[in-house]
Amino acid sequence: MTPDEFRHHGHALIDWIADYRERLARSEFAVLSQREPGALLASLPAAPPVEPEAFEAIAADLDRLILPACSHFQSPDFFGYFPNNGLLASVLGDLASTGLGQLGLNWQASPALTELEQLVCDWLRQMSGLDAGWRGVIQDTASTASLVALISARERASGYAAARGGLQSVTRQLVLYVSAQAHSSVEKAALSAGFGREQLHVIATDASHAMRADALAAAIAADLAAGLQPCAIVATVGTTATTAIDPVA
Repeated sequence: MTPDEFRHHGHALIDWIADYRERLARSEFAVLSQREPGALLASLPAAPPVEPEAFEAIAADLDRLILPACSHFQSPDFFGYFPNNGLLASVLGDLASTGLGQLGLNWQASPALTELEQLVCDWLRQMSGLDAGWRGVIQDTASTASLVALISARERASGYAAARGGLQSVTRQLVLYVSAQAHSSVEKAALSAGFGREQLHVIATDASHAMRADALAAAIAADLAAGLQPCAIVATVGTTATTAIDPVA
């Protein structure tokens, strides 16, 4: 696709997205797809294409095949799960980001990507009322965020044991603290980071399903007395199941 072709088809696609959002606002679509399982699959070619297809044909397939097989998360009638960050402003952000095609391997690979991410995370810190000691980077999912956080905690608590003998060289078992309301990604991340389920200590919650600070303090004291080493506390602000908010302060 040449830049001129991109310009022509891009305008058409932007118009199509805008029209789709207007149709959503008018509740023209059932929120959940009414197609039977396998219907879309049966409508698509079983073998990959040998020759390219005109963009107009691809755009027509969006209306004919793709839309009927979509669940319309942006519909005003959708009340399940969580929003999926599909504001039209973010659609344009995706377009600009993909058009630039930057890779955030390190600062040298893309100073703009690296420093913009740092700044936006600091804006989020300020908006959340956290002090200047907090730092962060953007992760693509809760699962990767949980994994990176627990690996960081593991390394800090172990004196960066990965550069030596790993967890096998740690003299005291490292333990993590969560509530039963913690996201499922936390347990998966703990296992992936080398912790066992026995090292994942579940803390009691109160009537609003928030982690009890007194129960946490008691658990930490008991573990220290038993010769264990507290490594990380996973506090949650808005749990998946109950939207519970742990007492972060």
